[in-house]
Amino acid sequence: MSDIIVQKFGGTSVGSVERIDAVAEIIKNASISNQVIVVVSAMGGETNKLIELSKHFGENPNKREFDALVSTGETVSSALLAMALHSKGIKAKSYSASQISMKTTDSYSKAKILDVNADKILEVVKDNTIPIITGFQGVTEGGDVTTLGRGGSDTTAVAIAAQVGAMRCDIYTDVDGIYTTDPKIVSNAKKLDSITMEEMLELAGQGAKVIQTRAVEFANKYNVPVRVLSSFNDGKGTLISLKDESMENALVSGIAFQKDQIKFTLHGVGDIPGTAFKILGPISDAEIEVDVIVQNVSVDGKTDFTFTVSSEDQETVIRVLESIKKEVDYRELIVDSNIAKVSLVGVGMRSQAGVASKAFKALSENNVNIQIICTSEIKITMVIDEQLIDKAVSVLHKEFELEK
Repeated sequence: MSDIIVQKFGGTSVGSVERIDAVAEIIKNASISNQVIVVVSAMGGETNKLIELSKHFGENPNKREFDALVSTGETVSSALLAMALHSKGIKAKSYSASQISMKTTDSYSKAKILDVNADKILEVVKDNTIPIITGFQGVTEGGDVTTLGRGGSDTTAVAIAAQVGAMRCDIYTDVDGIYTTDPKIVSNAKKLDSITMEEMLELAGQGAKVIQTRAVEFANKYNVPVRVLSSFNDGKGTLISLKDESMENALVSGIAFQKDQIKFTLHGVGDIPGTAFKILGPISDAEIEVDVIVQNVSVDGKTDFTFTVSSEDQETVIRVLESIKKEVDYRELIVDSNIAKVSLVGVGMRSQAGVASKAFKALSENNVNIQIICTSEIKITMVIDEQLIDKAVSVLHKEFELEK
């Protein structure tokens, strides 16, 4: 087995020269027993500053130039970290995504990784040099810089780990692992020692912001073990395991939630074959991810079609729906921005009944009304009033005794 590990450091971990020096110590210590490849984010807050700069010339800057601008933050942190390692007598070189041929699609700000030049990276490693690679970015076949979306450095790190055959990918953040829910909402949330890849996929997809969803998808597809841990405190963090090794799984492993959600309802849509595709096809073509989807029972040949998307996609979805109104022929478009989603996740749901009824009862007793329910084998997602989300998370965390 390879003794290579990939270490990814987020924005807060490299947020100052002092933090960069501390990260260099972590890398130095890891290099004693392993060959190390490093992926870095921009220094904390830098990407937001660059985004604000871009808006001085209009609210919707040219997408190509926008990606070229915001990708520079990672270039700064990778060079500084290489310098920090040099000061400690460690050989290191910074590399941009284009230098390692991190090929992506040309969907600016939402690019997807197509290929990584593993040979180039391994050449550096074999030269006893630590490559410090910019996360969050890639390059098109035509040579244009792209970015992978928020949290994209996680995906960069896992993709590189998969391509070089690393034994593990360590994601360093400002928290010491994955918790049963957000400790800012529930103070006695418990840190998990391990969680299955399947559970992490669902939690990340439903709002847990510790690691990007696409990074977990990559890890699952290419069998890359991932560990989430803190760059501020010592500890083993949380292992996202490839296999479910526990004899008996917890009924619920975690609770995720999302507040930045919009609910669209097309009222009075014709209940005929192909309607769902006519609605969701153009939205998918606009590269917008749709989550909860509900179609009501038909009455007199008409039905209501409801779905949720991220609030940042609201204006685009409205434009798409208006453009297809003649073809779809709906009576009214109802947009609700005062909603949120809360999701219970646990592989134990497969073998044990009663999770849904227990959750519904707890929320009912605490006057939390459920607008939509969506389930899968290991997940129950409920759409509720946004103002009640903190209360709902706390109630469910207590009901399923996740603090124990």
